[in-house]
Amino acid sequence: QVQLVESGGGLVQAGGSLRLSCAASGRTFSSYAMGWFRQAPGKEREFVARINRRGGRTYYADSVKGRFTISRDNDKNTVYLQMNSLKPEDTAVYYCAADQSVVVDQDASRYDYWGQGTQVTVSS
Repeated sequence: QVQLVESGGGLVQAGGSLRLSCAASGRTFSSYAMGWFRQAPGKEREFVARINRRGGRTYYADSVKGRFTISRDNDKNTVYLQMNSLKPEDTAVYYCAADQSVVVDQDASRYDYWGQGTQVTVSS
């Protein structure tokens, strides 16, 4: 089992940057692909980014491509989401999630473990 704890959220002006971190417990972190999702009030949870087990492949939602970067450090059991050029529409609770499958998936229901989320608010 994996426990995930996100941090790094906060309030930022449009055009600014934030770096989210997700620390994982357990010795099997490198056995999981990791994803970031977000959920705005009144909306469904949506895929943001995914990184494979070794960190060699990344995938992004079109809405964040070119602005967000997902990375991981398996020695530190941590996955990151660097968010640049933030927009008010990026405002949401951001969640990290772990996926045991190697099949690339943007469907939140396919992920096995979830963190509690961290709030990101972008003011205009």
